[in-house]
Amino acid sequence: MHRLFVALRPPVPVRQGLLDIMQGIAGARWQDDEQLHLTLTFVGEVERPLAEDIATALGRVTQPRPTVRLRGTGLFGPPGRPHSLWAGCTPDPGLTLLAQRVTRALTLAGHAAPARTFHPHVTIARLNRSSGPADAFLRLHAGLSMPAFVADAFFLYESELGRDGARYHVVARYPLAP
Repeated sequence: MHRLFVALRPPVPVRQGLLDIMQGIAGARWQDDEQLHLTLTFVGEVERPLAEDIATALGRVTQPRPTVRLRGTGLFGPPGRPHSLWAGCTPDPGLTLLAQRVTRALTLAGHAAPARTFHPHVTIARLNRSSGPADAFLRLHAGLSMPAFVADAFFLYESELGRDGARYHVVARYPLAP
């Protein structure tokens, strides 16, 4: 089985800006540079033949390059028990359209469309019951604003789960039209 997702990779200056703010929450599992990405869609676990069909279908996605700007921070999870800390993304029609086209390619390849609503973000930490409160971090970084970047490609990643968290490997790179 292959655990896959499709994502954009922010450029080095944006990733470094995120790495620079990763502190101040006891017990948080901060993402490292290799883990920083903006998920377009999560595929999940698939057998090799379907993974190959997905890779082929994604190669047919055509789309102009979207402009991405990370702004603000937030949490995913129920109140009082968040599981993820994220940097948000300003709304961009091109980014939303790219996510829709990626989802359509997955559907055409025979993979069920994800049930989640597209909420563009970059996860910066994983939290659990032993993590300290995130309120001070959220207040401090509510005005987070990273330089805008133009995404020139999107990627199919494979995720390997391990004792120290997930490790991501690029399976394929798909250039976007200038």
